[in-house]
Amino acid sequence: MNKLAGIGRVIIGLILLGASVQAFGQAYPARPIRLVVPFPPGGAVDFYARVVQQPLSEALGQQLVIDNKAGASGMVGAEIVAKSPPDGYTLLLGNIASLAINVGLYAKMPYDPLKDLTPIVRTVDVNYVLVVHPSVPANTVPELVAYAKANPGKLSYGSAGSGSLPHLGTELFKAQTGIDMLHVPYKGGGPMVTDLLGGTVQVVIGDQANLMPHVQSGKLRALAVATSKRSPNFPNLPTIAESGLAGYDSTAWQGLAGPAGLPPDVVKRLNEAFNAVMAMPAVREKLTGGGLEVVGGPPEQFARFIAAEITKWTKIAKDVGAKVD
Repeated sequence: MNKLAGIGRVIIGLILLGASVQAFGQAYPARPIRLVVPFPPGGAVDFYARVVQQPLSEALGQQLVIDNKAGASGMVGAEIVAKSPPDGYTLLLGNIASLAINVGLYAKMPYDPLKDLTPIVRTVDVNYVLVVHPSVPANTVPELVAYAKANPGKLSYGSAGSGSLPHLGTELFKAQTGIDMLHVPYKGGGPMVTDLLGGTVQVVIGDQANLMPHVQSGKLRALAVATSKRSPNFPNLPTIAESGLAGYDSTAWQGLAGPAGLPPDVVKRLNEAFNAVMAMPAVREKLTGGGLEVVGGPPEQFARFIAAEITKWTKIAKDVGAKVD
């Protein structure tokens, strides 16, 4: 009788354990979530993360912990996420470089964006702007081109890293204008802006959140926006395409992804939370003020978008001869 009672207790325990496991799965997230930002503090990706951190923590019921893991144009942080358990507790706030451009630039990557990551939501587009240090005698794109042609090799341009959109977008600019500028790569937007302000580099195509405050303070000069349409924040600033480079467009974007094999219910929970937070007027206002345009949408749409962007930027990298060893 005692033996049977013991067996009964074991069976009941196993049933309760199964119920607990099921409840745990339904209760995602049950502990803090690590959001890997694959760039240093100060750039557009980090800016977005800081804006949504608190409202997302409240929406998910667990703390969202930002972890900056910079290096290799976002690939250091992306690799960490790609090799993490697919449980929803380690996520990547990626961007156009780490999720698309790098595929066409690097002969070998430590992960495959299409195979090793699960797209969750496209978060924002980033408005890019072409700025110069005040020492450059140019107020328009044609004047910059004329000065660069008259002084070949004198100008240096900075980027947030080899393979980043500022790198590839400026190489496209060089190819369309026929000018010569030296590329100086940095590990993120913050260090790049520091050297731009000091005149170590003189030209940058980068995000508004990093650059426009310094333009407004008079420390930098904006010549044009790099996107296909004018920025709603600076409607008087022409596009590069309007300034003589027909068809020029370097639109950056960001998005949330997890490791491959992320459970559909976790993807759904995260997608809904991010879309809801980005729809909040206060959050949207902060993002727009920083040069970011909210996109959102379902995971499937983001997956198709990543595939299309890889195709697009791989072709551009080949056309302009951009390559990173």
